Amino acid sequence: MFENNAKAQAPARPGVRQRRGVERRRAILDAAEALLGEQGYQAGSLKAIGERAGIPTASVYHYFSDRHQVDAELLQRHVDELDALLTAALHSPALRTLRDAGDAVITPLRNYFRQHPSCTVLWFARGNQTLDELIRTFDTSQAERLWHFLIERELLPAETPQLVVQLAWEAGNRLFDTAFRRSPTGDDATIEEVRRLVTAYLETYAPRAAKRRG
Repeated sequence: MFENNAKAQAPARPGVRQRRGVERRRAILDAAEALLGEQGYQAGSLKAIGERAGIPTASVYHYFSDRHQVDAELLQRHVDELDALLTAALHSPALRTLRDAGDAVITPLRNYFRQHPSCTVLWFARGNQTLDELIRTFDTSQAERLWHFLIERELLPAETPQLVVQLAWEAGNRLFDTAFRRSPTGDDATIEEVRRLVTAYLETYAPRAAKRRG
């Protein structure tokens, strides 16, 4: 009898507690994503997130110290997914022109932002140093990868400065900001201008053969 009571009162095994913690963190992030996407940045307080997730606010603080930590982890989740999408897009053998390469980046970004409004809300938020740093790191790494890709495919000369592609990426990013401020789903006319601007700028550095292929 005493053995049965001891077993009944035994604490959960570490593996069970760990799994429960992972599930709760995921539930909190999923709730934050839903609130941001449906109601905007101001709706994502820890109290509201906890209510949406069905988790007491005090328990939410056990996993996240403040709202900014939730935002950062949620954005990191989006950044990881975007990185995987762009990696796959740039592996396509069908990319033969600068326009193709630009579309391989711009189209997945546009589609992802449209499908994940919480990402758009966080991406174009202002004044959050942690989010700004995450985005800056992502932009820098993606621009560098695109630079390597364009040179390897001989769409840009090997001597093209990396700064050129970084500036093209930054210009596109700023216009994306404009597109999603004009419309929650990204203004199509503005996004088309992103394609034209980035392609036209990069073509000023392109070999003549690459221009003819375009």
